[in-house]
Amino acid sequence: EVQLVESGGGLVQAGGSLRLSCAASGFTFDDYSIGWFRQAPGKEREGVSCISSSDGSTYYADSVKGRFTISSDNAKNTVYLQMNSLKPEDTAVYYCTAGGYCHSEYEKYDYWGQGTQVTVSS
Repeated sequence: EVQLVESGGGLVQAGGSLRLSCAASGFTFDDYSIGWFRQAPGKEREGVSCISSSDGSTYYADSVKGRFTISSDNAKNTVYLQMNSLKPEDTAVYYCTAGGYCHSEYEKYDYWGQGTQVTVSS
């Protein structure tokens, strides 16, 4: 059974940090690129970051560049999203995804986690 389990969300003040984790199982982790998307109430789901399985390249949305860092621990089948200098507009449910390639379109991904809530207070 394929599983992507996110953890690490919570409530933090603006300027604070959180580290999200995505633990994967049930598929060959090394063959999949892992992405993070987020969805705020009343807004469309948007791509945040992705790490490519082919060469480890990383991608970031302009809104998070310089503040968020994605990394992967292949030995643990886990991807992390370090989020620093958080802003209220970062408030959303964050989803971990797995697909063959990094895409900005969420429809291109094969597997999804259940999401973890991140709330940034001003």
